[in-house]
Amino acid sequence: MNVVDFLTNLVAHYGYLGLALLVGVESFGVPAPGETAIVLGAGYAAQGRLAIVGVAVTAFLAAVIGDSIAFLIGRTGGRRLILRYGRHVRLTPQRFARLEAVMTRHGPKLVAGARFVEGLRQFNGLIAGASGMPWRLFVLYNALGAAVWVGVWATIGYLAGNHIQAIVADVHRLQWFVVAAAACAVFAYVGWRLARRRRRR
Repeated sequence: MNVVDFLTNLVAHYGYLGLALLVGVESFGVPAPGETAIVLGAGYAAQGRLAIVGVAVTAFLAAVIGDSIAFLIGRTGGRRLILRYGRHVRLTPQRFARLEAVMTRHGPKLVAGARFVEGLRQFNGLIAGASGMPWRLFVLYNALGAAVWVGVWATIGYLAGNHIQAIVADVHRLQWFVVAAAACAVFAYVGWRLARRRRRR
């Protein structure tokens, strides 16, 4: 059984519970195909097997709760865990230091946009908590990012309808398309800010 078949069976048999498990675990920091689960759930909703509102709400809550747990871990001792074990999940001390510096400077924007960046999505809450970001600020922008993220992938899955298997097979290609679009938007914004600063000088 390949990965696509496994995920299809998981969401098909356990419905909202399977969806919540995959999205929540990924948001908690464990690499898991949360986006694929949302696409599958929304596709089943288009077929009448689930409710699209239920899929969207379940994925949103799982994402926010998973990230919030990771945030609390980061706040209460995540730095030590990251420095000791992070290299096992490709989060080396050097990479963590760079991410922490960016989080300190652009925290809210990074939290909101992290959902669309593979790797950062899994460690978003942990790094935010370890870097000392205020809890309320994190919750606000994390919820905003989760809402947009769920909306994008749920829309793709719902529009796919009966073609859900083909969409899921290519979901990673779609994922990188969205990531590339988000990266272009970020670079454009940074360039605009730099140009604006130079004009003021």
